[in-house]
Amino acid sequence: MTPPLRLITGGAGFLGVNLVRHLLARGEVLRSLDIAPFDATERDRIDAVRGDIRDADQVDRAMAGVHTVVHAAAALPLAPSAEITSTTVEGTRLLLQAARRHGVARFIFISSTAVYGIPDHHPIHEDDALHGVGPYGQAKIGAERLCAAARAPGLCVSILRPKSFVGPERLGAFELLYDFACDGHGFAVLGRGDKPYQLLDVADLCEVIACCMTLPAAQVDDTFNVGAAQFGSLREGFQAVLDRAGHGRRVTCLPERPALWLLRRLAAWELSPLYPWIVETATRTSVVSIDRLRDRLGFTPRHSNRDALLRNFDWYLQHRDEIAHRQGVSHRVPWRRGVLGLAKWLL
Repeated sequence: MTPPLRLITGGAGFLGVNLVRHLLARGEVLRSLDIAPFDATERDRIDAVRGDIRDADQVDRAMAGVHTVVHAAAALPLAPSAEITSTTVEGTRLLLQAARRHGVARFIFISSTAVYGIPDHHPIHEDDALHGVGPYGQAKIGAERLCAAARAPGLCVSILRPKSFVGPERLGAFELLYDFACDGHGFAVLGRGDKPYQLLDVADLCEVIACCMTLPAAQVDDTFNVGAAQFGSLREGFQAVLDRAGHGRRVTCLPERPALWLLRRLAAWELSPLYPWIVETATRTSVVSIDRLRDRLGFTPRHSNRDALLRNFDWYLQHRDEIAHRQGVSHRVPWRRGVLGLAKWLL
């Protein structure tokens, strides 16, 4: 019996590439839809469609014969606000409309814990209030509302809210840490950097997505936080990377208030890759409850913060030469560092 066809939007991105590999290993039949070319080594094993989720005709063609949609395409927080809204909200609307026309059985939306804004308590539960920070967080909330409204007999909709996830192929802002460590420099945290801060390994997120594809619809037709079950502080995680690099460097703690003031200014002047939500949450506890994930899906993430960061760093060391030639705006390429590039020589 031929496996059902799964469509992954944003298939050429960091999550998309990891998910393609994860699902191919399970014997799944896959189609990718992405505005960027699918350049991973698995490109000949999937139906890689080049297209924009904001184009109704392209979406309609890509949706033909599809059983499950994993909607991972999104504009990054650094993109212009109009692009974020058109991609994340209007793109989701077009995908849901096409899914209904084509009789898609399951729709899995990759949201973000950015929908919670800057909470005043932890852990955060799925039923807590949503207060998106900036265009990115607000757009994710808008897309979630469209997904929730689309739930109906015959269309199971899972909404996943992952913490910042890392693992092989993740660059973006994390490339700063890995580059500094590799070249024998230290790294910095704001304040003491000792508050609990939960991350997520992309392998665990891929397994949760697979659960939403295959478990009974009644179990997965819901919203789920996804985060590491074992985690520490950002300082502990960053120090583990510096230790793996082997140069004896240490994490530096920057005075919180002046560092926050400076990063806010740099973000406003577009001289830093650290967008407002990262800046405002970097000195705070950041933990979501994964009780619903455990209870409903029977899955507990296996990798700790340390595991995720080190798996990513080990991949970086193996691929550093080719990374320097990557271009674009995604989590699979180094981001423009701006003024933060100078910090390398101060640590």
